[in-house]
Amino acid sequence: MSGDNSGLDTPERPRHLLHLEASQEMLAHAGEEVVNRGKAMWAGFSDFALQDNVLEVAVGLIIAAAFTTVVTSFVSEILLPPLSLIPGINRNMDSKFAILRRGPNFNKTDGIGYNTLEQAAADGAVVMAYGAFLNKIVNFLGVGFALYGVAVVYEMFNQSGDPIIKHMVKCKYCRKRISVKAKRCVNCTSWQDGREEKIAESGDLLR
Repeated sequence: MSGDNSGLDTPERPRHLLHLEASQEMLAHAGEEVVNRGKAMWAGFSDFALQDNVLEVAVGLIIAAAFTTVVTSFVSEILLPPLSLIPGINRNMDSKFAILRRGPNFNKTDGIGYNTLEQAAADGAVVMAYGAFLNKIVNFLGVGFALYGVAVVYEMFNQSGDPIIKHMVKCKYCRKRISVKAKRCVNCTSWQDGREEKIAESGDLLR
């Protein structure tokens, strides 16, 4: 009796097993695709948000915000109180206003008028809040001079040769402002060491 079974047909696998294997293969492929896309998105986000210069800018912005708070406190609590002793300037300068059109209840104030901007606004009056504008100008000048003083002190101890205050001069030819250290104008490309006149004189001599 021969043991050769080559002529026998292999039984077909059940159809539900074939569908199950196909579904498992599709799920595995889909999961791999999701993982690859997630890695690609993370790599792109890392290149966008985690660069060295982006982190430096973020740290700089945080320090700048804290420094702005310190400078504002210095101006409002240290610099402005002595200035309030000057005639015409006081601590309540931001509450000064002029009435352009009275509200309907102005006559009920017995000629006293409005004490605050809030009262005038509640009565529907039209006012010019010049005090708030002048107060913002004083704050701006105070912050500007305070920052300038910090920059001057920083340059006194700065040994890197990269100054904060960039001194400017006007170009001899186009009259636009350029760095005092510039050898050539960035606007008209003229040399600032006088060679433009020498070139012009040599051209006249050749003629």
